[in-house]
Amino acid sequence: FVEGVPSVLNKMLRDGEIDVSPSSSIEYLRNPSLYRIIDGHSISSKGHVKSILLFSKIPIVELNGGTIYVSSQSETSVALLDIILKKFYGIQCKMQVSRNPENSGAEAFLLIGDDALKYGLRFTHGSRLIYDLGEIWYEKTGLPFVFALWIARMDISDKQELLNKLVRDLNTAKEIALKKFVKIAQHSPMKEFMSEGDIVSYWERIDYGFTPEHKRGLDLFYRYLKELSYF
Repeated sequence: FVEGVPSVLNKMLRDGEIDVSPSSSIEYLRNPSLYRIIDGHSISSKGHVKSILLFSKIPIVELNGGTIYVSSQSETSVALLDIILKKFYGIQCKMQVSRNPENSGAEAFLLIGDDALKYGLRFTHGSRLIYDLGEIWYEKTGLPFVFALWIARMDISDKQELLNKLVRDLNTAKEIALKKFVKIAQHSPMKEFMSEGDIVSYWERIDYGFTPEHKRGLDLFYRYLKELSYF
């Protein structure tokens, strides 16, 4: 097992240093010939997800022409923000990658994961406006947004038996975990900054499936990426 933020795992998977990963959807869309999707699994949202957040001192429509500091951890979330700004609000912003966007002093910045959750708790009633990218996408498209997929490299046919076992274990783990969020939350490191109830509520907001509806959402993301010359 190898730990890493999405951008690191994406590169390791692409370079053949690891065989399977819960990897960013943009990594799969950029290199579909390299990978196969493990069916039935994703990290997606149907509405607000609470951990992909744009913090801004001014309304989003007033950011046109400005600079937004973004996390270096997730290319998918940065691309989603770019799509939201250009396609849904008709504005252009410069994206400045930063290791600590929240310390940039910028008018607006994007945080993901635990960083977004921690910072969001501080500004629930604060001076920053908070925009949930999963919520905006769902409102504008009516489709889930697929942040991550379980994908495996195509060239591991010699490890097919092991991959099949992993898929069976993954299916079982998902089935068990969905029923035991309360128990799992008791042991979560997220308890350092969230209550067990808030952790469970957060996990319940995430969509873990991969259905034809998710595929349509992923296809629309791909279409927008093509239109904005990502590929």
